[in-house]
Order: sequence, then C-alpha cells, then structure tokens
Amino acid sequence: MDVKVWTQKLEKYFKQLDGAIVAYSGGVDSGLLAYAAYAALGHKMVAVIAESPSLARREYRSAKKFAADHGIPLRVVRTAEMENPRYRANQGDRCYYCKNALFVKLKELREQINKSLQDSAWPIVYGVNKDDLGDYRPGMLAAKEASIGAPYVDLGIDKRTIREICTYYNLEIAEKPAMPCLASRLQYGQTVTTEKLKQVEVAENFLGDLGFKIFRVRHHGDTARIEIQQSDFAALIRNREKICQKLHALGFTFVALDLDGFRSGSLNAELDL
Repeated sequence: MDVKVWTQKLEKYFKQLDGAIVAYSGGVDSGLLAYAAYAALGHKMVAVIAESPSLARREYRSAKKFAADHGIPLRVVRTAEMENPRYRANQGDRCYYCKNALFVKLKELREQINKSLQDSAWPIVYGVNKDDLGDYRPGMLAAKEASIGAPYVDLGIDKRTIREICTYYNLEIAEKPAMPCLASRLQYGQTVTTEKLKQVEVAENFLGDLGFKIFRVRHHGDTARIEIQQSDFAALIRNREKICQKLHALGFTFVALDLDGFRSGSLNAELDL
C-alpha cells in the first residue's frame, strides 16, 4: 500500500476521536503517534512521558525536544515502578509492572481531563505495532487490562510502515534506532536498581559518543556484554582500551563482546517462552 494511504488512515483514526492521550517516550513509534494525533486534533490531545530511572536522560531530553519542535502538547508524569518489588525482582514479567505503573498515571490524567470536558472523552493510546504481536511483550497484557488503544495494530501498521510515514512527514526520528528502557539491559533475576540502570546508561552514552549507532550494553552483574552490529566489530576493537577503561571505572569487572552481534531482546533467550 502506498505510504500516502497509510498516512490518511492514521489521520482518519485520530480525526474521529474527541481527543487523545498518547503514551509517549520519544521513540519512532510513539513519536509518530504523537505527531499524527496533534496534526489531526491540535490541542485536543496531549503526549505524556514518564520521567523514570529506566528512561535514559539523553532519550528524555530528545523526546522533550521533538515535542517542543513540533508544537505537541506534552506532560511529564513520575511513575512508581521502582517502588514495586515485583518490578525490581526483574523476572520475565517485569515489563508488565512497568507498563502498569505508567497506565495508572495515564488513567488518573484521563479522569482529570474528562471531568473538565462536556460530552466528550479522550482515550489513551500507545505505540504497539503489528510486528510487536509476534514478540514477547508482557506490557501488552497491562495495556489490554487498562483498555489502552493501539492505533497501529487496529490499522495493521508495522514497523517498516511507521518509518516510511515518518519519512513522508520528514520527521527527524525516521531513522532513529530503537532504544528500549534501560531495565531491559539487566539480566533476568538481577534486582533492578537505579545504580545498575545508571551504569548501563553511562556505558551506552560512551559508545554513542564514540560513533556507534546500534548497540546494547547488557548487564550481567560484574560483566558488561556489549552487543553491536558485526560490521562494527573492527571499530570496537580499535577502541578496546578506552572502552574497557570506561566500563571498568563504572564497576564492571569483565567487559565482553558478544560475537553474535546485536540482537534485539536477546535476554529473552533465557526465558522459557
């Protein structure tokens, strides 16, 4: 289907709503959703971002800038997932408790907004897409329980189409690499702490500053396992000494390169799915 048709479908989706609350992180999926909602609804929408230890500050600043640059109304909420022992336990269902904490805040905001409106109600939507349906994403259960809307799924839009629509709109996020929450870098079973999240954040910022574009630093206790594209192996080896020095200074005893290269969600291999 032509990308223009997809853009029209997305615009039509939002135009039929009274308003919308968009769960927003600044990534490609939620960024386009917020942009499309604003284009269709104007100030009868709001994008909501969670200020959380699991969101890298660099990503947080980038998300706020994208919203400001495009005039998108933005609100910041503080979520309480770190106060939940089930989230901190970091089992296979960690993402459920994270999304649940976010949706609790969004539902509170929806109640406030809807009380001030007459004869209209704003639904909450988030950026899960068609491709996510085939992945392990316990956060989707939290969304279903909270009756959160999924425009991309409803319209049959996948990740490739999302990027094509971003390019059509000339959005700067069109080629932005996926950047899941920092907690997704911690090996399952390791307690989630702000200290570990900060270790990962600083380590990944360092790799980004060296020019790497697609990477993860997986936290295995005293070991940092670096995933990068195989085409970047030589560049990483050239920077081996400074990378090791930095990561050792962050508290990692061992620094390893994963020879399989970058794999999205690689820690899920430990789970019995």
